Amino acid sequence: MRIEWFGQSAFRLDGDGRTVFIDPFGVPGEALAKRGMSFDYPPIEGVDADLVLITHEHFDHNAADRIGGDPAVIRSTAGKLDSPLGEVVAVASEHDPHAGTDRGPNSIFVFTLDGLRVCHFGDFGQTHLRDEQAEAIGSVDVLLLPVGGGPTIGAEQATAIARRLGPRWVVPMHYRTPMISFLETADQFLALQQDVVRCQTPAFDTGEAEGVVVPAPPSA
Repeated sequence: MRIEWFGQSAFRLDGDGRTVFIDPFGVPGEALAKRGMSFDYPPIEGVDADLVLITHEHFDHNAADRIGGDPAVIRSTAGKLDSPLGEVVAVASEHDPHAGTDRGPNSIFVFTLDGLRVCHFGDFGQTHLRDEQAEAIGSVDVLLLPVGGGPTIGAEQATAIARRLGPRWVVPMHYRTPMISFLETADQFLALQQDVVRCQTPAFDTGEAEGVVVPAPPSA
């Protein structure tokens, strides 16, 4: 499987002749600039997919219209859903530690691509992963996990979830890079890990690396 990071929580996953795109963003720079923040990841352009997954309806995660190819789109929800890849499990969660009353709901998506079980946590902001959520997620090979704190979990919470689920690959996301001016960096999370592989590009193949894999931030 090839995994490419577009910044924030946006990923394209390619395998077995299928493409999934998760949490595409639009051009949020102007909206964030009004709040004194920068968001300088390159716009998502010229990307097709068979399936688009939207974990929650915030503007830096829900721009399904950026993805071409007439994909099926599953927006923030819960349940076991049909898709071009087969079953997608959407696990209900919250974007904050107060039962979603601050920032709303968030979906954890789980699906199989190229024989690997993938789990994308979206903007998970609970204090911890509940037992029933872990049971619904089940076995995981590839875990895409927010680590930048602020509106989501930070280093220690992310580490606890990664150890609980025990995936072969952990890909940190939603953290501060030179391209954005908010959130915490991934440094504290990475300091808690043992096997860290830093990529020279935003994309990697699961056959080339294993452990905590850190794609390079995309740049213009």
